Amino acid sequence: MSVSDIVASVLILAGSALALTAAIGVIRFPDTLSRMHAATKPQVLGLLLVLAGAAVRLSGHVDVGMLILTGLFTMITAPVIANRVGQLAYREQNIRDDLLTRDEMHEFAAEREHGDHDSRGR
Repeated sequence: MSVSDIVASVLILAGSALALTAAIGVIRFPDTLSRMHAATKPQVLGLLLVLAGAAVRLSGHVDVGMLILTGLFTMITAPVIANRVGQLAYREQNIRDDLLTRDEMHEFAAEREHGDHDSRGR
């Protein structure tokens, strides 16, 4: 085995372990916000590690560019999706208030409920 094979194997195994912990977190966590956290942060890092391991293994191959694009697309879309899911869960009151340490959305939701608008006219 060469050094690049060992590095690729370590990256792929570490990424797979993170993806597994993310899947377990999605199943075991009690509310939507906790599940959303588990579904985005470790899952994205796990995927990036797996893609990095595949890129090391395929070094010099034309498919490495596609792996890079896949990683970039994931890093761009995952935070946006997590934000939208979090806002929807909050709006639908599908959260556990006892698990929140700070509720930064409460003032924003109260303003919207009373008809106050921000400077952009929303």
